[in-house]
Amino acid sequence: MWLTAYSGQHKARYGCYTDMDTIKIHVLHCGLVHTSPYLPFDTGRAGMLKVAGIGVPAKDWVWMPVSAYYIEHPEAKILVDTGWSRRMSPEGLPDKKAQIAELGRLLYTMNQGYLPAGEAVDEQLKNLGVNTSDLDYVILTHLDCDHVCGVRQVADARHILVSEAEMKFVRQFSLTNKVRFRSQWWKGVPLELFPWNGNEGPFGRSFDLLGDKSVQLINIPGHTEGLVAVKITNGKGKYVLIDSDGAYGSKSWQDMILPGIADNRREQLLSLQWIREMSMNGDCVESLANHDVEVKPHVIEL
Repeated sequence: MWLTAYSGQHKARYGCYTDMDTIKIHVLHCGLVHTSPYLPFDTGRAGMLKVAGIGVPAKDWVWMPVSAYYIEHPEAKILVDTGWSRRMSPEGLPDKKAQIAELGRLLYTMNQGYLPAGEAVDEQLKNLGVNTSDLDYVILTHLDCDHVCGVRQVADARHILVSEAEMKFVRQFSLTNKVRFRSQWWKGVPLELFPWNGNEGPFGRSFDLLGDKSVQLINIPGHTEGLVAVKITNGKGKYVLIDSDGAYGSKSWQDMILPGIADNRREQLLSLQWIREMSMNGDCVESLANHDVEVKPHVIEL
């Protein structure tokens, strides 16, 4: 596999990772998303019409952050997800016409976005002194718009990864997928597909990115088939869990409230139960849901 060969180069370049090394995780907000309140928290099984916002008063809709995560690892520079594209807000202001062009009219009706000036992922990396071409890996947890739209802004990264399972899922024809996913978001970007090479997580499917279990991509299906959580672990066994859209906030796993968007409800519930168990473990430093309104941009040191 390409990763096996690359891992050897990686260690030669960076040296061996030890339990004395520090991992830094930068939590970035790359814009905002505006949805029905039943989309992140499907209380009472509201049904797809309310999840899509149909019949829900505009005053009840919610704004949530769209997160990405830059990981300074002793062996790699890693970005998890890319947030919104600057194409959504060319002038750094809400722009309905630009949003419809990016998302399509139907998706726009249930899922609007806004990217303030300076908050695009490449703009924030530049402020951290990071060139996008220096990124070793960009990990796309799944291919929903608010996670992948910004990928062209980091298209010169060394490796841009998405799971084989996710790409297979997205390519399946259905009316839902036709609205939900647009290949133009990643058109021309050299995506690399990874298989499962480990047995971590609720379904025993994972990918050990660096070969030392310090960064594991763990399949948590339900929201999409190939969705991954990212578990970052230091040499002492302490870890940070990036939940992606397996949970939309801490109350998702605390109160076991499923998101409204689901491919498979049974798998989604099992994945959320696993997130809850992992988040409540004493070794968990933080559990980060992508759209948690309680989480502000900050830096975690492991």
